Amino acid sequence: MQTTTSILDEAWELSPSVALRPEPFGALAYHFGTRKLTFLKRPELVALVERLAELPDVRSALTAVGIAPKQHAAYADALAALAATDMIRLRDAVSKESVA
Repeated sequence: MQTTTSILDEAWELSPSVALRPEPFGALAYHFGTRKLTFLKRPELVALVERLAELPDVRSALTAVGIAPKQHAAYADALAALAATDMIRLRDAVSKESVA
């Protein structure tokens, strides 16, 4: 699992195998490859995941969606859990797979 510090300074994006479905509580994330369903229980987390690919790193995305710096570590932990199940991926990893 990624560390909080490394996630904050890296470029991530939603896995190409994942679809988000908006829900009143946040969203459902469904991974078509693993058939795993994950509940994103905070609208702020959904906004963060949706903005990851647009910004240079997680820290920039956190700021862009209005998450206070004192909450960055908690959101980084949530992203680490999503990364562990391939819901999000490092952008460089996806690019390298496309080239190979």
